[in-house]
Amino acid sequence: MSLKISSYCKINNDSISLNGKIMFKNEDKEESLTRSIYKFMDLSYPKFYKMDILSKYGFLASEMLISNQETLKTYEDDAVVLIFANSNSSTLTDLKYQETIASEKPSPSPSLFVYTLPNILLGEIAIRNKWYGENMFFVLPNFDAKFLVNYAAAILKKSDTKACLIAWVDVKEKKNDVFLCSIEKNEQNISNTLEFNEKNLTQIYLA
Repeated sequence: MSLKISSYCKINNDSISLNGKIMFKNEDKEESLTRSIYKFMDLSYPKFYKMDILSKYGFLASEMLISNQETLKTYEDDAVVLIFANSNSSTLTDLKYQETIASEKPSPSPSLFVYTLPNILLGEIAIRNKWYGENMFFVLPNFDAKFLVNYAAAILKKSDTKACLIAWVDVKEKKNDVFLCSIEKNEQNISNTLEFNEKNLTQIYLA
């Protein structure tokens, strides 16, 4: 079985890139990076504005990648797997939710509570694309290419699984580290790809 890295997207600092090429750089320091990317991509998905910051970053990276990788749109609804990870879980949202509880007039926010689990991000992407395959969100100390490669390769051995999105979506108060790539079986002779292995995954993550 031949597995290929067919495309990858990164959001770091003030820009979003696709396959190593910067697609957009936010020059407006008064507007958030997520909102600027959303406008640049000319998206029309009102639910975006209700998402927490973790989900917004993961969602935008997936939209950029999927819009430029046509093969991902051809698979059956249960043939795409999502494997995401980070080192901070949903900490930023957890803290905001805690603030609503600890205020002088406690009024826990239901809209924040929904996002106090990091795997809600997987649900947002799955619902958007009508994907019903397996999904998992891991909390790891650091980006671990070996772990992600081994896990994804095991899942992709199943005959009915055709593709996998692997992501590291780590969002802190003053820093974001977002990396997402698509892994596909080379049944369609996808061009311009890299072999899916630990070395290549690490290389494009660090690039």
